[in-house]
Amino acid sequence: METLQDTDTVIVGGGQAGLAASRHLMAHGVPHVVLERARIAESWRTRRWDSLVANGPAWHDRFPELEFEGDSPNSFAGKDRVAEYFETYAKRFGLPLRCGVNVNRVARLSGAEGFQVNTSLGKLKAKRVIAATGPFQKPVIPPLIPESAGLCQLHSADYRNPDALPDGGVLVVGAGSSGVQIADELIRAGRDVTLSVGPHARPPRSYRGLDYCWWLGVLGKWESPQPDPDTDHITIAVSGAHGGRTVDFRQLGGEGVTLVGMAESFSGTTLRFAGDLADNIAAGDADYLSVLDEADAYAAAYGLDLPAQPEARVFPPDPPSLINPVRALDLAAAGITTVLWATGYAPDFNWLRVNAFDSNGHPAHQRGVSTEPGVYFLGLPWLSRRGSSFIWGVWHDAKYIADQIAIRRNYADYQMSAIL
Repeated sequence: METLQDTDTVIVGGGQAGLAASRHLMAHGVPHVVLERARIAESWRTRRWDSLVANGPAWHDRFPELEFEGDSPNSFAGKDRVAEYFETYAKRFGLPLRCGVNVNRVARLSGAEGFQVNTSLGKLKAKRVIAATGPFQKPVIPPLIPESAGLCQLHSADYRNPDALPDGGVLVVGAGSSGVQIADELIRAGRDVTLSVGPHARPPRSYRGLDYCWWLGVLGKWESPQPDPDTDHITIAVSGAHGGRTVDFRQLGGEGVTLVGMAESFSGTTLRFAGDLADNIAAGDADYLSVLDEADAYAAAYGLDLPAQPEARVFPPDPPSLINPVRALDLAAAGITTVLWATGYAPDFNWLRVNAFDSNGHPAHQRGVSTEPGVYFLGLPWLSRRGSSFIWGVWHDAKYIADQIAIRRNYADYQMSAIL
């Protein structure tokens, strides 16, 4: 069996973050290896539902050096196409990738520079480690409904398609991109669907003929710094499904989805919801309208000849579930057999045994450069800006980290030359 060789930098994770870091390290001539426990972009292959497409158009959600060849720039690539894209990228640029290698433990060497990296193929030493495993490691399911309730409970990471669920109604908890897309797919498949809607941002898919990703760029939104704590974890309801269209909860309600507020408590067979549905919808509307206002102001200021779109400000009528909100629902009486939790993920850095975390266990870093010398984080939301966890955003963060590694290496080379 081929063993791993000591190297300057180990990148843990062969997804978009790891590949971007590798490409930028190559440009600096930094010896390194990318270790991936499964296949390239494995999460896109096996931890997404069958019909998932990227939330950004193909012209935007990619690395600068490679387009989605053969795809329309305005299309939304499916999950398998995205995985294929990253696989093609790694091969085209000859990235030093080792798949099927699980990193079990990383710890600082005692009395020497660098780290010992324990893997399923043995041990190696590295001066630096980039944690590029991303934020989507451990699916989060709130401990609200006990297993004894006899319901099928699964996370969106384990959902594949409507036919794979038990017969009966489905309660989808979570109103971010995953929750709304899955609820839409289920109602189209003829299921009875209830959707629990919490606080969210609700951008237009496109406006005045241009995609939301373009508007975020020209308005400088992708470069926004870390938000305040009150908005840090608000989900974004956006979708590229069906060619891309704006998510509208009123429209979902009109199509038969029962809207409810945030899930609050469970007793017997009854789930109770907070009385926040109308407020959450209103806040999402305000976010949506603010983007239209800024886009209109930008177009006017720069004299852009873009078609007016007054209909974008007209909302569908309120569905019955928004007019008379349901505060308590007997799941058994309502025929709900499945609760699908689209409630996000938590990172998992148990393998990284270094002093690079704060008192809450969160990575402690500045633009990905951690408090532990030689350790770097990449691919986390808001690592340096709003776009950090997106494909193109992680590319720019990876360049910064690779630049910092090159700078440290230059100082080390100078130190050695001064000694000699």
